[in-house]
Amino acid sequence: MQRYRYEIDNVRSHLRSLWAVIALQLIVILALWLGWSQAPKQLTVHVPPDLRSGATLALDEVPAANVYAFAFYIFQQLNRWSEDGAKDYGKAIFRVSPYLTPGYRADLIADMELKSRQGELSYRVRGVHEMTGHGFEERRVDVLAPGVWVVWLDLDLFESVKGMTVKRTSIRYPLRVVKLSVDPESNPWGLALDGFSGNGPHRLTEAQLSIEPRQEE
Repeated sequence: MQRYRYEIDNVRSHLRSLWAVIALQLIVILALWLGWSQAPKQLTVHVPPDLRSGATLALDEVPAANVYAFAFYIFQQLNRWSEDGAKDYGKAIFRVSPYLTPGYRADLIADMELKSRQGELSYRVRGVHEMTGHGFEERRVDVLAPGVWVVWLDLDLFESVKGMTVKRTSIRYPLRVVKLSVDPESNPWGLALDGFSGNGPHRLTEAQLSIEPRQEE
């Protein structure tokens, strides 16, 4: 009888060990579930375009090439008036508004209203494109602070009214870009245009076309 009692004690001890293992597993599962439930639903990872030599990036790091591509694309969309600036300017501001800071959006609306009062928008067609040979280079993106950049865009600007060309010039635009991750659904880039830096845009002369862009104080 004593041997059977020892066997029963061993079984009970084994059961207690199994219950302890089960409790430990439940704790681990609960911890994993809590970590999973608090993890972000979406992550924005900015991958540099040239990966021939590899890349090591922090999660919140944005390569200069991506900042430049963002600034050029959004600014080009903002300045595309395909038929009538009186209608297209406002539509462009609304279309890209998730990619603008509130301050810059207000400045654009004020500019649109001023140009409208002065009769500078009616039937005006506008477009900008990158100047040949003036595409992305590392020197075209200045880091002012963490999450704040100035992008130097050299663009050809074309404007016409009722089929007649009224403006065709080369302009250097120093655009401020900031990190703005407040609405990933509307702005997956997590970046926003914040207006012009320094003295703003200026026309390029033949002599200036060969000068490296630099931050204007």
